[in-house]
Amino acid sequence: MTIDEEIQGHFRNAFHRGLINLVYTSRSLNYSFLQCLKEHGLTEPQYNVLRILRGFRKEAPLSIGFIKERMLDKDSDVSRLVDRLFEKGYVSRVENPTDRRQKAVAITEAGLQLLSEMLGCERRIDSMLSNLSLEEVTELNRLLDKIRG
Repeated sequence: MTIDEEIQGHFRNAFHRGLINLVYTSRSLNYSFLQCLKEHGLTEPQYNVLRILRGFRKEAPLSIGFIKERMLDKDSDVSRLVDRLFEKGYVSRVENPTDRRQKAVAITEAGLQLLSEMLGCERRIDSMLSNLSLEEVTELNRLLDKIRG
């Protein structure tokens, strides 16, 4: 279904249509993903922190600054996110004895287990692009990178 049929709207030009189409599609995909996260008691930024910690586990423990640089949402309060994940037992954190503002953070076995349980979630999200070929997904990624230019 085209964006015109989805929202029954009118667009100033092809650029406006493209932007609205991108936003609408992104929100549609994101909504499904958020529902999946909610089933596991996580927010999107918390999930992002856990994925970063898992991905850089060999370099652990990581600093708050290191995590923040890799967040999808650069405005996230990473310290607060880490605190919440710590309360849930998904991360460990150790304050630097010489500078209490600095914390060393690592994912725990419970955090790894949660991400493992969420594999079905991730596959469901991946399948949302399954109507595209590998070449089309590659081209989509190229175009999105070009937009951010």
